[in-house]
Amino acid sequence: MTLKQTAEERQALERAKATLDTLGFYPTPVKIDRVRILHVPWLFKAPWFRRFHGYEMGPLILLKHPLKDSSSSLIAHELCHVWQDQDHRLRMWWSYVAGGYANNPHEVEARQAGAAAT
Repeated sequence: MTLKQTAEERQALERAKATLDTLGFYPTPVKIDRVRILHVPWLFKAPWFRRFHGYEMGPLILLKHPLKDSSSSLIAHELCHVWQDQDHRLRMWWSYVAGGYANNPHEVEARQAGAAAT
């Protein structure tokens, strides 16, 4: 059973997609129909996740705080990771294993997407 996006999720995703569509990082625009935004505060209590406010896992955007309390910048940042995952999943995931987080090109792109969000 697949759960449908809420109206609040859909609106946040549409706003973030509009931002990403102006950036043109990849030839195919990000697809948002199957993307879900979930508030999972317990996850961000785990040691690895404490430093994050959002995390992308395929078509899931996981948030530390409720969506209503999360910035457009964070949603655009995480949706950019969804887009990267849609375009080149293995290369994206391997880049974190091989090159780390801070200066990873995928993080640089996602930061640009977040900065471009209104």
